[in-house]
Amino acid sequence: FLLERKSHVKISRKEVLLAKMRKSCSFTPKKLKNFVMDFFPVLQWLPKYQCKEYIWGDVMSGLVIGIILVPQAIAYSLLAGLKPIYSLYTSFFANIIYFLMGTSRHVSVGIFSLISLMVGQVVDRELLLAGFDLNDDVFPESGDGFLQNDSQFNTTTFNFTTAGMNIECGKECYAIGIATALTFMAGVYQVLMGIFRLGFVSMYLSESVLDGFATGASLTILTAQVKYLIGIKIPRSQGHGMLVITWINIFRNISQANLCDVFTSAICIAVLVTAKELGDRYKHKLKFPLPTELVVIVVATLVSHYGKLNEVYASSVSGAIPTGFIAPKVPHINLMLRVAVDALPLAIVSFVFTISLSEMCAKKYAYTIRPNQEMFAVGFCNIIPSFFHSFATSAALAKTLVKTSTGCQTQVSGVISAMVVLLVLLFLAPLFYSLQKCVLACIIIVSLRGALRKFRDVPARYHMNKVDTFVWLITMSASALISTEIGLLVGTVFSMLCIVVRTQRPRAALLGQIQDTSFYEDDYEYENLSSVPKVKIFRFEAPLYYANRNYFLKTLHRLTDLDPNAEAARRKKYNKEKQHLTKEDHTTANGLGIKETTLQLVPKQIDFHALVLDCSSISFLDTTGVNTLKEILKDYKDFNISVLLACCNPSVIDSLKRGGYFGKDSGSMKEMLFYSIHNAVQFAKDQK
Repeated sequence: FLLERKSHVKISRKEVLLAKMRKSCSFTPKKLKNFVMDFFPVLQWLPKYQCKEYIWGDVMSGLVIGIILVPQAIAYSLLAGLKPIYSLYTSFFANIIYFLMGTSRHVSVGIFSLISLMVGQVVDRELLLAGFDLNDDVFPESGDGFLQNDSQFNTTTFNFTTAGMNIECGKECYAIGIATALTFMAGVYQVLMGIFRLGFVSMYLSESVLDGFATGASLTILTAQVKYLIGIKIPRSQGHGMLVITWINIFRNISQANLCDVFTSAICIAVLVTAKELGDRYKHKLKFPLPTELVVIVVATLVSHYGKLNEVYASSVSGAIPTGFIAPKVPHINLMLRVAVDALPLAIVSFVFTISLSEMCAKKYAYTIRPNQEMFAVGFCNIIPSFFHSFATSAALAKTLVKTSTGCQTQVSGVISAMVVLLVLLFLAPLFYSLQKCVLACIIIVSLRGALRKFRDVPARYHMNKVDTFVWLITMSASALISTEIGLLVGTVFSMLCIVVRTQRPRAALLGQIQDTSFYEDDYEYENLSSVPKVKIFRFEAPLYYANRNYFLKTLHRLTDLDPNAEAARRKKYNKEKQHLTKEDHTTANGLGIKETTLQLVPKQIDFHALVLDCSSISFLDTTGVNTLKEILKDYKDFNISVLLACCNPSVIDSLKRGGYFGKDSGSMKEMLFYSIHNAVQFAKDQK
C-alpha cells in the first residue's frame, strides 16, 4: 500500500522575502520600542531584578571575578604584546557593554588568553614590518633620528611611512593602533554576521577542533612565556614554526638565565599549583575561590620593590602603569585594511567561545539565550572599546565557572567586576611598577592547566572515537607548529574532509531476519540471523551521491556476489564460444580444448530473484544517485531480478519521482516502493 501525501501550499520565496522587507522597513513607535528592548536586554530584566534574592550573590561573584581579573589582565598583556593599562581598559569596557547587551546571566566576558595570543601575533608581525625591535627591553635613545616624548607613557616616536600614510608614532602607540584596528574589524565582522544571521558558521567548528585549537594555542602561549620564567632576552619569533624557533633560541641562550627570575618562578608556580589543586579538592567546602593570583602578585611586588630586584639582579619588571583614561581615538582606516584578513578568524573564535559558554550556562540554569543577540553583544564589546585603546575580548571558561560557583545570578556581577577594575585604573595601577614579569608568566602558565590536561584525555578520546581524536591531534599540531590561524583553518577543513570520507566510504551490509520477527539486522555483526531464501537485502548507511556512487555499486556487487555488467559480458562470450564449438572441433592455440575453454565461461547460477534496498539510512539523493538506482533497476531486470526499495524518506521518494524512476506517472510505485523491509520481503516471496 502507499500512503497518501499531504498537499502543501507552495509559498513564493519572493513574496516571503518582500513581506519580511516590508515588515523590517516599516516604522512604528511600538516597533521602535521593541527594537530597543531587544537590542538592550538589560531594559527587560533589570526592572524585574529581585534585589533581596540576587544582590548578595552578584556582589560576591563580582568582587571575586574583579580580584581575579586584575592580575590576569596585567599578565595577559604579555601575550598581546601591549602595556598592562590596555588590558585593564579592555576588562573594564567589556564588562559594562556585555551587561547592557548580553543575554546570558552567568558568562564572564573580558580578556581571554587565546584571543590575547591571536592579537599579539598580529601586533608582533606588524611591528616587525614597520621596522620595530620586538625585544621588550629595547628603548631607542634620542639623537638617532628618534624624537623623545616625555608624556606619561614615555613613548619613543619617530617619523615613518607605512600603508601610504605618515605616522609620528613609537612602538607602543603603533602596537595599540594595530590592536584597536584589529579589534574594530573583528567587531564589525561579528555585527555583520549578526545582521545577516551567519551564526551557523560556528557549527562547522566541532568540539574536537575547538579543543585541539585551545590546546595547540596553549602550547604556543606556554612557549612564549618561558623566556620570562628564566629571565633571558631572546627575539620574539614570528611567522610559521614560531614554537620550534623559540625553543631553539631558548636552549641557545639558556646559559644567560637570570637566577633571580628562575628562583622566583619556581616559588610562584609551586604556590599557584598547590593552591589550585587544594581549591579543586575542597571547592565544595569553600564559599568562593582563593584569590591566590592576587596574593602572589601583592607579595611578589612587595618583595621586588623592597628587595630592589630590578636594580640588583636585573630582573625584568612591569614598569610604570599610568592611572586614568586616555582620550578616545578612532582606529586608523589604513591599519584596518592591513589587518582585515586577520580579524576574520579572531571574530569567529571570539564568537564561538562566547556562544558555547552562554549555551552551556543557559542549559545548566534553565533559561534561554538569543545567539544572534550574543553576536551583536560580542561585536559591540569589540567595536566600542576599540575607540578607548582596548583590544579583542571573548567569554572565558575559567572565569565563567568561578562566576557560577560564587553565586552569580545576573550580569550585575559584571558591573561589580568593572568597578573593581576601575578602582585599579584610577588609584592602584602605579603600585604594580615593581612586579616582575616572571610572576605574570607564572600566572599565565598555571592558568593553562585545563587546556594542557587535554593530553591526559587522549586515550579515552581515542577509545570513544578515533576520527575525532585524529581531528584533535591535527588541529593541535597545526595550531602549535604552524600558527593559530592556520591551525584553526586546517582543523576545520580536516574535520569536514573526515565527514566527506565517512559518507564516501560508509558501512554497507547484507541483512538477515531476526528469527520469528519482522525485523532485519546486519548479518555480519549479529549471530543467529536467518537469511531469506531467494532474496538479498542490502543496506547502505549514507546518502547516495556523486562521491560514493562507485563505492555503492562495488559494495553491492561484492556482497550480492553478482556484477550484472560482468555477468552479461561472460554470458555473451559463452554463447559466442558455444556457437563456435558447434562449427569447429579443434584445439585452441594454447593447447586447451574448446570444451575446457567454454567450461571456464559457464554463467553463474544466481541464487536470488529479488533485491531489497534498505534506504532508511539514505538521507538524500542527487542526480547521480537517482541515475545509479535507475541503472541498477535496469541491469538486474535483465537477469529477472526485481529491485525493491524499502524505508525511503519523503525527500528520497520525491527525488526518485522527479528522476522518472517509477516510470510514467509513477504507476509502478506500489510494486517498487515499500514502507518496511518486511513488506518488501513478503512481496518478493509472493512473486512468481
